[in-house]
Amino acid sequence: MDHELYNTAILTLAAGIPHLGALDNPHGCATRTARLCGSRVQVQVVLDKTGRVQEFAQEVKACALGQAASAILGAGVHGADLAELTHARDRFRAMVKDGLSAPEGRFSALKTLAAIKEYPQRHASALLPFEAVVEAVAAARAV
Repeated sequence: MDHELYNTAILTLAAGIPHLGALDNPHGCATRTARLCGSRVQVQVVLDKTGRVQEFAQEVKACALGQAASAILGAGVHGADLAELTHARDRFRAMVKDGLSAPEGRFSALKTLAAIKEYPQRHASALLPFEAVVEAVAAARAV
């Protein structure tokens, strides 16, 4: 088992995912599923007049890595716009796939997940929440 991967920091994040549930009238929503392991994340957003996330909810059925990423997303998502979320997603992907540094700012806690670079089979699950939120915000803006 990948014991060094599932450290206390990751397990603590996974145990405290904020904004679980659903919104009454979301502007956008998206569901992403990892084909390899079946992890699934659904996010819903309401945007303010400037296109920033005003309300956010998520349903997470994922491994500890997907849960930890969902916790980091939930902690920083309010006030983020599509450009910032896209940058965080892209930087997170580059971190786990290419070993680049974590995004700075509100999503800097993603550095906690840097060790998954050595476990390519875990990348998809960890990336789910950020992929879903970008899709949900883009859908909300398209309305």
